[in-house]
Amino acid sequence: MEQKKRLVVSYKNCSNEVLQAIKEKYPLGYGDAIMKIEKPNGDFFYAITVDLEDVSYLVKVDVKIDHLTEEEFDKQFGSNNEDADTSSEGKSEESTDNIAATDSYDE
Repeated sequence: MEQKKRLVVSYKNCSNEVLQAIKEKYPLGYGDAIMKIEKPNGDFFYAITVDLEDVSYLVKVDVKIDHLTEEEFDKQFGSNNEDADTSSEGKSEESTDNIAATDSYDE
């Protein structure tokens, strides 16, 4: 039995066949399926997987990352009341350094 070919491709460069397979595999979106892939040199990228009959693809996808510090977040979105800093009510623990709509996981 012959093994499937394994290819890495950018979402921007996917063929119509691969894009259609992505739509079929992830009809509600792939936000929960994104994986962080680390390269041997320490660099990384985010990707999803999709399989066709003879090829297994690792598709690189763009991910928006929120780099705001808690202070910047409060300035931009919020806290008009200085006393609110002592209260955790209404604040999200995930307000800074989040990866939008993603959790990385291992296959």
